[in-house]
Amino acid sequence: MAVNGSYEAKDIQVLEGLEAVRRRPGMYVGGTDIKALHHLVYEVVDNSIDEALAGACTRIEITIHPDSSVTVKDNGRGIPVDMHPTEKKSALEVVMTKLHAGGKFGGGSYKVSGGLHGVGVSAVNALSEWCEVRVRRGGQVYFQRYERGYPQEPVKVIGKTRPDDTGTTTTFKFDPLIFMSDLDYKFDTLVQRFREMAFVTRGVTIHFVDERANRQMTFYFEGGITSFVRYLNRNRATLHPVVFVDKEIEGVGIECAVQYTDAYTESVYSFANTINTVDGGTHLTGMRSALTRVINDYARKAGLLKDADPNFSGDDTREGLTAIVSVKHPDPQFESQTKVKLMNPEVQTYVAQTLGEAFATFLEENPREAKAIVEKCLTSARARDAARKARDLVIRKSALESLTLPGKLADCSERDSSKTELFIVEGDSAGGSAKQGRDRHFQAILPLRGKIMNTERARLDKILSSNEIKALISALGTGIGDNFDLQGLRYGRVIIMTDADVDGAHIRTLLLTFFFRYMPQLIEEGHLYIAQPPLYRIAYKNQVHYAYSEADKDKLLKSLGVSPDKVSISRYKGLGEMNPQQLWETTMNPVNRTLLLVTIEDAAEADRTFDMLMGDAVDPRRRFIQTHAKSVRNLDI
Repeated sequence: MAVNGSYEAKDIQVLEGLEAVRRRPGMYVGGTDIKALHHLVYEVVDNSIDEALAGACTRIEITIHPDSSVTVKDNGRGIPVDMHPTEKKSALEVVMTKLHAGGKFGGGSYKVSGGLHGVGVSAVNALSEWCEVRVRRGGQVYFQRYERGYPQEPVKVIGKTRPDDTGTTTTFKFDPLIFMSDLDYKFDTLVQRFREMAFVTRGVTIHFVDERANRQMTFYFEGGITSFVRYLNRNRATLHPVVFVDKEIEGVGIECAVQYTDAYTESVYSFANTINTVDGGTHLTGMRSALTRVINDYARKAGLLKDADPNFSGDDTREGLTAIVSVKHPDPQFESQTKVKLMNPEVQTYVAQTLGEAFATFLEENPREAKAIVEKCLTSARARDAARKARDLVIRKSALESLTLPGKLADCSERDSSKTELFIVEGDSAGGSAKQGRDRHFQAILPLRGKIMNTERARLDKILSSNEIKALISALGTGIGDNFDLQGLRYGRVIIMTDADVDGAHIRTLLLTFFFRYMPQLIEEGHLYIAQPPLYRIAYKNQVHYAYSEADKDKLLKSLGVSPDKVSISRYKGLGEMNPQQLWETTMNPVNRTLLLVTIEDAAEADRTFDMLMGDAVDPRRRFIQTHAKSVRNLDI
């Protein structure tokens, strides 16, 4: 095999300073997409949160300006500005321009910290078109400006302030050369993160202003993670008061808040040094194992589990559980710079020990609530056993039928799943149009009859008795629950295509609920989409145009330069009203169509929203609908 190019000493590239960050942003902030864009804000705010954890900051103000630049201001100690002994320049410039520079490595300045890699604020600086820092310290205001990571002048004094007025103000504008120009910050995504930060950092006020849309929110929670659990459960019936424990072992702070509800799903979130570790880690493992062990021990001792009964599994003890675990560690080990998983092995032991003792005491002292929890686990265990048998039956039936696909599925000829699409279509008439209009090579159609079961209010055994859901599982090829395997997915894109009316929105929400609860990996790995059929067909001078919203229609009429009475406008009530060619042109043709990618940007908020929209409590749903009725055009979650 021929080898192209030379590989000598001269070919080894040394990237100076922050150039490495600009060349490989994925290594430092996880990429150049919308998630990474928000990560820039989190990195700067994390530094202010670190000051709060050190007891030096009580207020953090975040502002998004009309030009999408962001200011983060805190009343912490202010970044040091005096001369660095080895770098021979201001410590502020060192912190802003050197990777792995900061007060978080020696152990003196910060006991615990979230921005632990020391690349946080310098990486933000490197990926910003410009960045300005003002430090209030020692009665003086210091200033430095940077452009794409490079200081434009030495640190200088630009004013005076009160000696007790200290802190750091950082303003930056993300670089459009790194992040695509159509990306922008989402108010709701940032709100969720700041709410979480305030929950897990008791006593800090976080004030967030979005000047682009004149919106603002302020967060302050005296109750910490206990308030967080109550917030998550506010639409659910709870079995007992929140069990809270706060303890320090070997310099590691551990907080857990636990409450069981009558729901069928688990809502568990883990934090390490205030950072939401979305992939969990040792602290989450410790919490789950403690709950399973303690409930089993209590159930045996109280005679609620007989000798012949098997122990509860982790799945049995997690049904209906809402819990938060938050650890503050002086030297956390994360899986990557984006800090999604905590790896410290000792944390598992500390959390299991701390929560185990507290929860065992709670069960002993509250026998009525303890019995309700154990009965919940017993019901869950029986249902899980029934679900396993139902699932085995589905699998066995498929095997006997040589893994035949559902009869109503119109499959495609392409076998490479990365190239194929499955349209889940509402109703037989729309299904008929879609089958005729599609590209049979790579597009498959699965029509669903009527509304599928509300999976938020049913256990898996009941869900698996639904023919529509069985057809869906069979068509996807991934299995469900414990047997779910993304490798078996037969279609790279799974597209929900429903009418743009109330019924269509309801069916879409039912399907989203099912995928969110039972196949979240489909969403997490970017396989689930929502089709956007047009609302209007506009004919003018032998030309046909399509509008996908009211605003789209007005814009189109304006661009044509005609009044509405001079054109033929027809509104589509449903997909079935379109002939196959129209459906292909507007909704299914990859060249023209619009697809919305379904994401779980904030699992806690998605969990709460699905629970509120599809759960048993009526009042919160009524309030939500009354609040949002006037602003809703298309109800998408």
